[in-house]
Parts: sequence; structure tokens; C-alpha cells
Amino acid sequence: MNNFHTTPEKKIINQFNRNGYYIFNINNKNKLKKIKNKILELSKKFLKKTIIKKNFFEKTHEYITYNELNSYRMNIYSLLNSYKWFKESYYEMAKDELAIICGNELVMQRKVNLSIQLPKDDSSLLPLHSDVWSGCSPYELVLWIPLVDCKKTNSMFILPKKINERSYREMKKFRSVFDLEKKTKKYAKWLNIRFGQGLIFLHSIMHGNKVNQEKSTRWSFNCRFKSVFSPYDEKSLGETFLPITLKPVSLHAMNYEEPEIRSTSF
Repeated sequence: MNNFHTTPEKKIINQFNRNGYYIFNINNKNKLKKIKNKILELSKKFLKKTIIKKNFFEKTHEYITYNELNSYRMNIYSLLNSYKWFKESYYEMAKDELAIICGNELVMQRKVNLSIQLPKDDSSLLPLHSDVWSGCSPYELVLWIPLVDCKKTNSMFILPKKINERSYREMKKFRSVFDLEKKTKKYAKWLNIRFGQGLIFLHSIMHGNKVNQEKSTRWSFNCRFKSVFSPYDEKSLGETFLPITLKPVSLHAMNYEEPEIRSTSF
């Protein structure tokens, strides 16, 4: 198979193939700062409290209770996704990396998901899982971007690729997902991702989170992308995904109709 990737592209591809994920530095941090500033603005209106900008995201648990969390999160989530610039900015922060790993004719999930995990909060846990098990296509990947430094239980964990592949082969041996998680938890790798970095990962690789045992709140976004012409599963085009970078020739081809002819002389 011909491979015309450049040397920098090969470096990214090799790392992604080796790990099943790729951590990168976001070049345009102004877009990230714009998102944070908008959240601060929205939070002031929702919470009706004086906010200390410097450490609000790390100290969000000092402003809201566990019972208020979901209402607050959904309010921020809904308003952010109503802004056209927000989804464009989210894509553009990883545009180059997505093109190398996934393609340049992409569809994007209709809405960017938001996770806020307070310390000691067990209301938003994701046990070991693969998104493909719940109707997602293996051709999708996830772009995960935090608004704070994330490490240990303030981050997410992922199974090393070799352990993941072995677990898939031996899946019949496990009685349940909880049995699977118990047998593989010693291999789980907690990802260290700083503010200003992003993570792209295959969601067919098992991953999850635990109760946040650290002293700071975790803020993170996640959104799925895939090549527009790759196979879909239950999450379909139009319903779950919308095209964002279709090229002119593809649009032309999609609208092309064979002409009716009078004879077979053509």
C-alpha cells in the first residue's frame, strides 16, 4: 500500500497506532480561552455569585453543591452548543490532527458533550466500556479537551492497546463488565493531560473514569468525529452527525444524476 504521509505525519500516526490515542498541544489557545471566558460569563449569571476567575474551574466545587451540579452543567452545555462559533472552535483546535488521523472530509457530532466532575462526586461515573458497544461505529474517534490540568483520578483512564486486544479475544471468559474491569484494573493507564492539550482516541479501546479523589474539579469536553463516507452504526448521519468539511467534488457527486438518453449510441 502506498504511503505518502510526511515524516511529521508518520510520527503522529505511529504514536496513535501504537497507543490507540494521541495527546497534542493546541496551537490556537485563544479559542480555548474564549470558551473559558464565555463559561465564566454564563456562570456568573447562573450562580449569581462573585467568581474568582483565576481558579474558578479548579474550585468549582466551592461554588455549587452536588445537587446543583447537573442543572448547572446542562445550562452551560446547552448555551455553549447554541453558539455556532463554539463548535467551529472546538473542531479547529484539533483540525490538523484530525485530518492526519481521521481524514479531511469529516462529520461531527451535533453537540459537544460537557463533563464536570467534582471531588468525591460519584454521580457521573463511567465504568470500563467501549463506545462501540452502545451503537457507535468503530470508524469514529473522540476528541477530548480539558479546561484544567488532569491527572490520576481527575482524568480518564484507558486500557493499553495490547491489554485491550487481549481482553477482546478473551471476552467470553468474563461474567460481566464489572468482572472485566476487576481483572484489568491493574493495567489501566491514567492519562496526564494539561490545560492547553487535547486527546484524540479510538473509542473502541476500553476506557472510563472513577470517583475524583483529587482536590480539584475536572472540566472536560468530548465530541465524536468520523470520515463522512465511512460506515455508520446506530449513530447516523443527520440524526447524530452533521457534515463539516465536505469538499466540492463530493458535493457534486452526491447531487449527480445520470441523464436520460434516447438510444444506446452514447
